[in-house]
Amino acid sequence: MSTRDRGHLRSGLPDLLAQNRTAAPASTLEEVSTGTPQRYRWLLHVDLDQFQVSVERIRSPELAGVPVIVGGNGDPTEARKVVTCASYEAREAGVRAGMPLRAAHRKLPDAVYLPLDMGAYDTASAEVMDVLRAQGYPVEVWGWDEAYVGVGPLGSEVDAPDDDAIADIAARIVDEVRQRCGLLCCVGISDNKQRAKMATGFAKRLEGTRVFGLDERNWAELMGERPTQDLWSVGPRTAAKLGQHGVGTVDELVATGRDELIGWFGPHQGNWLYVLSRGGGDATITVEPWVARSHSKSRTFATDLTRPGEMAAAATDLLRELLEQVRAEGRMPFRVAVTVRTSTFYTRTKSRKLPTPTDDFAALAPVVEDLLGRFELDRPVRLLGVRLDLADEQDGTDRDGRDLDRREVGE
Repeated sequence: MSTRDRGHLRSGLPDLLAQNRTAAPASTLEEVSTGTPQRYRWLLHVDLDQFQVSVERIRSPELAGVPVIVGGNGDPTEARKVVTCASYEAREAGVRAGMPLRAAHRKLPDAVYLPLDMGAYDTASAEVMDVLRAQGYPVEVWGWDEAYVGVGPLGSEVDAPDDDAIADIAARIVDEVRQRCGLLCCVGISDNKQRAKMATGFAKRLEGTRVFGLDERNWAELMGERPTQDLWSVGPRTAAKLGQHGVGTVDELVATGRDELIGWFGPHQGNWLYVLSRGGGDATITVEPWVARSHSKSRTFATDLTRPGEMAAAATDLLRELLEQVRAEGRMPFRVAVTVRTSTFYTRTKSRKLPTPTDDFAALAPVVEDLLGRFELDRPVRLLGVRLDLADEQDGTDRDGRDLDRREVGE
């Protein structure tokens, strides 16, 4: 390995960009009780790049290289809507997640603005998590675009992987997510979640297989002179309060006594800052089953659709395919949404809550057709999508625990 590569991976984890890798055998699966979290020697933080934008680019490859901004209903003039995800091209112009869509539009009026498609992101994320679980290690899902993988349970009679082996596992994850899902990710390696997430920040700056290790061997060297806000979970207010006490860097935070921190922030946060500054954190993995909140299907047509009849037929075909998946899972839709993207990439979604949850095609098809008819389509349509939001399997509520028959949802 070159000196330059060792500079990137100072913990000693090797650069394995050119090696061929195979999935871990099923016999390596580490069983974990969902009741008691297991601690691990290695925690891998898997982070998907510009996730929502990447999913949209898989559906519409011509968006590659174009500034793309995902958020709200895709209307950048709409009030009180924010950017959920911005492509790197948009970020170069100053657009960031959480920014009001109107502010983003002032910076980039010619960007492609797309609405959130929850079902599509649920599906893409589930495919990635399946790839992670197929490696044979427990996975803790933190959202659409990130998860932790635990390797080498502490207290086990089996030795944990060494540096070379854990780097190989991480690089294999990057390769297989790209090959099987078409999505790019990076992996941070450490001995706890917080430090692994910070390692991911370093991995994002690498080219090729972006894997980076951060542990006690390189923590002080890489993090010591950085501002305290570079520590995971330290926000602007906490950093500002530390600054008022003359603490601006991680090294200065390490040099601050525990009692002083408790005096400034109270026992909970003071103790946490003391541990965090030294690279400590949570080394457990809690495995919980992932239940999709919705399912969706979309189709980009080789020839744009121009006639209402063919649009309705295409939409109901998507509904029929989607219902097969929903019924196979024993789920019940409570809301229907239709997405239309025109040849000019004007993209909108309309949805309607059903009077009662149902998986009856005869009841759902008219809803799909009516929603489609509510679009003012004066341009050819290049993509249609149908989404079904699903009731909770246990008690007939949505994922926020609200009764479906009492929740009001506008179109």
